[in-house]
Amino acid sequence: MAEEYADKMARKTDAELRQYVTGRDQYRDDAVLAAFDELRRRGQPHPDEELVRPALETAVQAQVARETAAREQAELEARAADPATVSAAMPELYSPSSIAIFSMLSMTMLGGGVLLGINLFRLGRKRALLGLLLFIVLYLGVAGLVLQWAMFQQGLHPFLGNLLFNVPAILVYLLWFWPRYVQTEQYRSRSIIIPILISFAIVWGLQQALPYLIKQQPKKVQAEMEQLLRR
Repeated sequence: MAEEYADKMARKTDAELRQYVTGRDQYRDDAVLAAFDELRRRGQPHPDEELVRPALETAVQAQVARETAAREQAELEARAADPATVSAAMPELYSPSSIAIFSMLSMTMLGGGVLLGINLFRLGRKRALLGLLLFIVLYLGVAGLVLQWAMFQQGLHPFLGNLLFNVPAILVYLLWFWPRYVQTEQYRSRSIIIPILISFAIVWGLQQALPYLIKQQPKKVQAEMEQLLRR
C-alpha cells in the first residue's frame, strides 16, 4: 500500500500534495505520509511534518496490523469452510476397528500392535511408542508362556488359546493406548488391505516352512507339534 500511495503522490501537483497535508483528517494516514514524503523529495518539506509524522506512523502501523489480522482470519475461515482443506489437515490413521480386525485376521496381537505403533509414529508420540513396544515384548513373553503351558499341559484347543491370547492385548490397545496417546477423534482412516495382504503372505511363507522347521526339532517336540496341528 505504501508503494501504491508513493506512486500516486508522485503524479500530484504541489498544491494537491499540500491539500493532503492540511486536510489530512479526510484521507488515509498512509496517504498523508506519502504526501509528506513527496513534498520532502521535491525540496518543499511541510512545516507540520515533524509534529504530525510520529502520530501518523503509529496509526499506519496499527492499521497494517489490523488489516493483516483480518486477512489471516479470513484465510483461516476460508480453509475451515473447505472440506478438502479440513480433510487434508487431518492425520491419516488406522482406526480402532482396523486395529482390532487386523489383530484377529493376522492371528496375533502383534499385527494390531504394528498398526497402532504406526499411528503413534505418525503423530509424533515417541514415548508412547516406546511404551507400546515394551508392552508387546512383555506380553509376548508372559502370555506366550501361559498359552504354551495351557495348550501343551492342559490340552487347551488352539483356536480358543489364540482367542484368549489376542483379546486382552486388543483391549489394552483400544482402551488404554488409544484414548491416552492417540487423543484425536478427527482423522482419515487408512485402509488395511495392504497390511492384510502382507500378513497373509507371511503366514503362507510360514506354512510352507513349517514342515521343515518341525523336522529340525527333537523327536519328542516333533510328536507334540504334530499332535497339536492335528487338533
